[in-house]
Amino acid sequence: MSNLHTNDYLVFLFYFIIVAGYGYWVYNKKRQKTISASHDFFLAEGSLTWWAIGASLIASNISAEQFIGMSGSGFKMGLAISAYEWMAAASLIIVAIFFMPVYLKNKIYTMPQFLSQRYNGTVAMIMAIFWLMLYVVVNLMSILYLGALAIHGISGVDLTVCISLLALFAIIITLGGMKVIGYTDVIQVFFLILGGLAATYIGLNLVAEKSGQTGLVNGFHQLTTQANDHFHMIFKRDNENYMDLPGLTVLLGGLWIANLNYWGCNQYITQRALGASLPTARKGILFAAFLKLLMPVIVVLPGIAAYVLYQQGMFHTEMLDSKGIVDVNKAYPSLLNLLPTGLKGLSFAALTAAIVASLAGKANSIATIFSLDVYKKAINKNADEKKLVSVGKVAVIVSMILAIILSLALGESLMGEGKQGFQYIQEYTGFVSPGIFAMFILGFFWKKTTSNAALFAILGGFFLSVLFKFLPGMVDLSFLASTGFSKANAAGVFEIPFLDRMGFVFLLCIAGMYIISKYENRKGVKPHSLEIDKTLFKMDTSFIAGSLIVCAILVALFTLFW
Repeated sequence: MSNLHTNDYLVFLFYFIIVAGYGYWVYNKKRQKTISASHDFFLAEGSLTWWAIGASLIASNISAEQFIGMSGSGFKMGLAISAYEWMAAASLIIVAIFFMPVYLKNKIYTMPQFLSQRYNGTVAMIMAIFWLMLYVVVNLMSILYLGALAIHGISGVDLTVCISLLALFAIIITLGGMKVIGYTDVIQVFFLILGGLAATYIGLNLVAEKSGQTGLVNGFHQLTTQANDHFHMIFKRDNENYMDLPGLTVLLGGLWIANLNYWGCNQYITQRALGASLPTARKGILFAAFLKLLMPVIVVLPGIAAYVLYQQGMFHTEMLDSKGIVDVNKAYPSLLNLLPTGLKGLSFAALTAAIVASLAGKANSIATIFSLDVYKKAINKNADEKKLVSVGKVAVIVSMILAIILSLALGESLMGEGKQGFQYIQEYTGFVSPGIFAMFILGFFWKKTTSNAALFAILGGFFLSVLFKFLPGMVDLSFLASTGFSKANAAGVFEIPFLDRMGFVFLLCIAGMYIISKYENRKGVKPHSLEIDKTLFKMDTSFIAGSLIVCAILVALFTLFW
């Protein structure tokens, strides 16, 4: 596998200098005009524009899990994996309409703060711990490992060194605070999209050339011809990838839970808009929805192109893992190595930008939750703002060190050796997302929901997810096969697709919360409520028009590639 050349490193150095220099300038400007030490570090209150919010949302979201994991899933299952991206665009619009007005009206700055206001401190503290563990053990670790794996494959630099350098770069960006992260993310998104399009270009062009043609249009036509099975969004039950994307569930079931929980109930994401006004937040989120429509072009199409090229005899050595098995996570790095000198450096910078932006965003959210919702409330209630910022910076460093250790110890066993890294992240996040989403959605829109009902959703939802995961080993689920809710794996054991498991757990959480709340209501329990009225959800004309355009594009895409 070829390494980077001098020109590639020069392009990458150019990117590094721009990001670091701009970040330092924003940091100095921020120090001269500080609103509040803690709010400025954690939220960049009132200082992010709509385009900075939208760009930061995408930069923080798009990372190694997309460039490497989703591209690998594109290699294996095709365009269907784009459902995560395209359904996210619809989810963002829902979040902008219904979630953001509630957060901003009630001056919510962290997700545990929302739970404390709506339920009680116990619910908030349990969820704060849940989120911290999830962010470190699943998100930071996976981003570090998959990102380092890709950079190692492109540059030839030792995997441990790649992990350490990525973590260090992210720490430098994160310590500047949310304003630095937000505005440097605008540059990160520019490199991310430009470099991603370069990889798509080389992939489509090569596919065209292999067929004796030229041009991107011909390349795409050859993709749809030679890998026609990779251009269906809705899988039938006999498809080998049905367990990952079970048919209509992507439109009517668990994928909504995954997306709405991620975009609407996730500190890591909502933090970008919580310091803005409602019109600004909505414009930023709508901008992010438009960018989401573009993402499959730069992360999924390269994976499909790599698949077609692999079928034509390319990458047979590069794609193999240590056991001689095809490792789909190597699809994107293998394609990048075909780029000419200089352009490879640009794509390398784009990949690094995506990884670092996501790491920085996750680390800042960890710092925010730990400082404001754990340290301030349980350890040092008298901590002033400077102390909170100091504790937040320590939390950034400690969490990154833990992520380095975990990625080195567990990364290969969980995401290496041919496994789909993107699916690993989605499945294990899905152990908590149904309960969290149930707790938030009823907390928003049903005033009678009680704190004990919320506790059931958190703890019961997690244990129900674990139960459904291991249920196939205890009960024969073949009777569900005719409904599409179970399918035999390689060992002949009938399993429930994890997106369907999420749907079942969500419905059980809703039912349990309803029963518990009704029982406690009769006992005279009066839950806390948020300030909500219908006027909160009014939208301006431009936002409505933009939302309708996004929805129309989504309908067209799913219709075309059904």
